[in-house]
Amino acid sequence: MLSVYNTLTRRKEVFEPINPQNVRMYVCGMTVYDYCHLGHARVMVVFDMVARWLRALDYPLTYVRNITDIDDKIIARAAERGISIGELTEFFIDAMNQDAAALGVIPPDVEPKATAHVAQMITMIERIIANGKAYAAANGDVYYAVREFAPYGQLSGKSLDDLRAGERVEVDSFKRDPLDFVLWKAAKAGEPAWESPWGQGRPGWHIECSAMSEELFGDTFDIHGGGADLQFPHHENEIAQSCGAHQHHCGHSHQHSGHAAQSHVKYWLHNGFIRVDNEKMSKSLGNFFTIREVLQQYDAEVVRFFILRAHYRSPLNYSDAHLDDAKGALTRLYTALKNTPAAEFALSENANDYTRRFFAAMNNDFGTVEAVAVLFELANEINKSHDAALAGCLKALGSLLGLLQREPDAFLQGSSDANGLDNNAIDALIAQRQAARAAKNWAESDRIRDELAAAGIVLEDGAGGTGWRRG
Repeated sequence: MLSVYNTLTRRKEVFEPINPQNVRMYVCGMTVYDYCHLGHARVMVVFDMVARWLRALDYPLTYVRNITDIDDKIIARAAERGISIGELTEFFIDAMNQDAAALGVIPPDVEPKATAHVAQMITMIERIIANGKAYAAANGDVYYAVREFAPYGQLSGKSLDDLRAGERVEVDSFKRDPLDFVLWKAAKAGEPAWESPWGQGRPGWHIECSAMSEELFGDTFDIHGGGADLQFPHHENEIAQSCGAHQHHCGHSHQHSGHAAQSHVKYWLHNGFIRVDNEKMSKSLGNFFTIREVLQQYDAEVVRFFILRAHYRSPLNYSDAHLDDAKGALTRLYTALKNTPAAEFALSENANDYTRRFFAAMNNDFGTVEAVAVLFELANEINKSHDAALAGCLKALGSLLGLLQREPDAFLQGSSDANGLDNNAIDALIAQRQAARAAKNWAESDRIRDELAAAGIVLEDGAGGTGWRRG
């Protein structure tokens, strides 16, 4: 039985979909004005893993991941390049799809675009106003009246009093309250605009996900996912909007810190942040990496494996050392499959002790850390027994995570091509291995040996030291 951690209630809950024959998951996708970065890679891979696992449990799943193709950054970038907004967004949508495919991400079932759903957004805003939760301001903007939605702050754990204490009153603000957020922006000269009851303008960012999820799923659905950075204000505002549009019905009431919480979504899932060498990834720190930059240095399956060997809710620390370690570890799994070709394996939860423990790990809030540990136990046993059925089991379990589906030689050769080593680099690695052995750091010694093996380098330990040859 699957349990998931619900951000709204701050606890693990047994997953009981609204309709087990029609499980619905909506994930906030990319704003397409630039190449996708490592944070986007984590969202793509994590929720691809979630979708794969729900389907492995035989749930019929509809997976929606939206595309934000209109916002301030898109408008500014298109103007800077002297091209239309459509040209800019189509270019980066294509790039996003290429990056996702490289990472083994199965395309979502539906990828709605914000610009194709403006009519639905306008209709939803009209309902929110009619329900007394929003107002049209004198400047042509429409704002959500946060004070009219008592549970505001429930998802992020922020109280209205604390939020207000941190807000400065804006000069010449048309808001009734500093916390009120925009649902509709009045048009500025030269910007794209749509007709609305409030004049020419365009939607705010938050309203698009409320309107598109309602259009595709109705007023309530099972899972809403995204990065931890979206918890506040984006997802907090989504709950306020969707509940504000349904005055007398807001899907699900939860007990939350002693109070009744409201949401149109049953389970909220958020993946953790990515850090780079233990610092927040940002352009200002110069530690900002696009997926494309990383894939120039590392095999895409190594990057996917690196993401999945950490728990999806934990912070993920990117560094070359961690990617190198992931490469060596994945090499060990593929080497086991190279040395013992896999037989056909009828995968089921109770096929053997390995499958039982793998399923138990994944059913505990998508516990990929423990699931990957089972893969290594399998690989160790395969290396001892050369059991083709166990090799088939390893490959079948790997497939549930989108791993280990290439021919072992193709991975091992491709991995060495991506990171070809010259003689100086080989000698340097051997020196590092000797230092590790002298320090009795056998794990590091083995990792370096595996890295060299992945590059086709055979080590020959002898009385006179360590020699090598290309295999």
